[in-house]
Amino acid sequence: MTLKEGKPGMTLKVLGIDGSELKQRMMTMGLIPGTKIKVLRSAPLGDPIAIGIRSYNLAMRRADAEKVQVAEVH
Repeated sequence: MTLKEGKPGMTLKVLGIDGSELKQRMMTMGLIPGTKIKVLRSAPLGDPIAIGIRSYNLAMRRADAEKVQVAEVH
């Protein structure tokens, strides 16, 4: 599944990032394989989404979130 498919309240683990011009930047911001993230909320019209990663919150466009492969953590 992709981060775009995550619902508010879900805890996810990053599996990888598909080819994107923003891949290096996303990894610099902490989206590296094995990192746990929490989907916090989405904007009223659905874009962008807010995620909690490590010790900060990050807003990300859904188009970019679609490139991040994740698995749900129970």
